[in-house]
Amino acid sequence: MIRPRAYMDWNATAPLLDDAREAFLRVSLMPGNPSSVHNEGRAIRREIETARRFVAEAVGGKAANVIFTSGATEAANLVLTPEFRMGRAPLVVSRLYVSATEHKAVFDGGRFSSDAVALIPVNGDGVVDLDALLGLLDAHDKASGLPMVAVMAANNETGVLQPIADIARLTHQAGGLLVVDAVQALGRLPLDIDRLEADFLILSSHKIGGPKGAGALVARGETLMPAPLLRGGGQEKGHRSGTENAGAIAGFGAAAVRAALGVTERAAALSVLRDRIEAEMMAIAPGVVLHAKNAPRLPNTSFFSLEGLKPETGQIAFDLEGVALSAGSACSSGKVSESHVLKAMGLDPRLGALRISIGPETREDEAALFLTAFRKVASRLGKADAA
Repeated sequence: MIRPRAYMDWNATAPLLDDAREAFLRVSLMPGNPSSVHNEGRAIRREIETARRFVAEAVGGKAANVIFTSGATEAANLVLTPEFRMGRAPLVVSRLYVSATEHKAVFDGGRFSSDAVALIPVNGDGVVDLDALLGLLDAHDKASGLPMVAVMAANNETGVLQPIADIARLTHQAGGLLVVDAVQALGRLPLDIDRLEADFLILSSHKIGGPKGAGALVARGETLMPAPLLRGGGQEKGHRSGTENAGAIAGFGAAAVRAALGVTERAAALSVLRDRIEAEMMAIAPGVVLHAKNAPRLPNTSFFSLEGLKPETGQIAFDLEGVALSAGSACSSGKVSESHVLKAMGLDPRLGALRISIGPETREDEAALFLTAFRKVASRLGKADAA
């Protein structure tokens, strides 16, 4: 008998969609190189360009401004660089300002030297301190080059949403560039690159049900572009050399179509389920800490702590009970370490926290299985309500 399991780790990776799998397999089996001029090469090129249009449409952008990469990490390292070009003219970005709760791919500063990276503090809920950002930008040495601000639309651990419109206003008033990591927001919130006033968006395929191994950097305009990270054959208009992963890109495009459909309705349904799960968690263990509960959050994410429960122990305990969840970011080679997000929020990073993240296919029985496991784990710690 197969023991039932609950997959509650959609922020780490979403299950592959049927449409994305079909596109991935179909295009992966096509012969030819997309840079070849013969019929087979042109056929694959059409698949890539179709996917490019789908990804652009999902964020209100233009297909010409989508650069495909191997994933969000590569997209971050491509755009986080001091070297840009405005058309043919070089443009220098002298300093990078990143929020203290960014994903590691952005937090480490990409191609900027460590002394050219400054952290933007956040409040106790993990929301960017706009006054602090204004102070940093006011103090920026404009003679040395432009400032760049990098902030995620939605935090991968807490689900907290950042005030991107306000951040964009402050950044552009200072003459700077705004990079938004929209990896967790795509498919869960309406996204429009023009309305956000972001200069660049970072996207990932497998977070929305596409194949792993594909991502994108989406620019708002065509003239301002970062220096290439990978040089070689000049693919992606010279912005990202290397033969495109056509199958993964096609699957990414198919997933992007699905992500853009019914976003508002999907978010509302996820929010109802997430809120009910949290309410029942609080009834089971009144001492559970739901981080950033009062801040705007993704509708699918809950980041919680139980006193005495270490994240690595908690992951194993829930896994043994049939529940897949995480201790925050799943992009650190399987390591469980202190959360820099909790630290930035003014909490003891040793406290540890676990994250559940659900999706449109999360079933009621999965939610029930998680809550049963939660009661068992809390009972072992002596935290469960006797009632």
